[in-house]
Amino acid sequence: MRGKWIKLCIIMFCFTLCYGCSKKEERETLAEVQTIEEDSKEPQKEQKEKQNEEGGAEGGKICVYVCGQVVEPGVYELKNTSRLYEAVQAAGGMTETAADTYLNQAESLKDGQKIYVPSREEVQASAVPLPEGEQEDARVDLNKASKEELMTLNGIGESRADAILEYRKKQGGFRSAEELKEVEGIKDGIFDKIKDQIKVS
Repeated sequence: MRGKWIKLCIIMFCFTLCYGCSKKEERETLAEVQTIEEDSKEPQKEQKEKQNEEGGAEGGKICVYVCGQVVEPGVYELKNTSRLYEAVQAAGGMTETAADTYLNQAESLKDGQKIYVPSREEVQASAVPLPEGEQEDARVDLNKASKEELMTLNGIGESRADAILEYRKKQGGFRSAEELKEVEGIKDGIFDKIKDQIKVS
């Protein structure tokens, strides 16, 4: 009986030993697989970072046209994260006559953008057009215009200008441009000629 117990203990010991070795080998194999996977991902990660740094990803480049007071005017390809000063640098920098403080050199660029660097003389003479969206509104304001300004409109002479001022005074101002037709002496024909030249604030 005692011999059977000894044999049973030996069998259980061997089984435990084999099971432990098997688990150890399994853990080592799993660790090796994870190491291989991490090693294979590392080059891909480095390649992706390099592409981002160089702007190599699709859509990572833009073309801008730099002209005016720069050393080498022309079309330049830049990263899509570039600023205006980088475009100016690509064009060789500004000339000595450039109005270097006129442009916002920290402005972000977009594909197809035109960058014009004016001279100091142009800026002083106000010969440089305002940036897009900031053009001056040259229309005559019916609620603010003087008699002389009203007379610059097509078909508006001294008498009609006086009538407009009188109407504005009595009514407390115009509420719309179309209300101008309520003024004596101003019919549809005259209004159609000047409707694009007037506004109401």
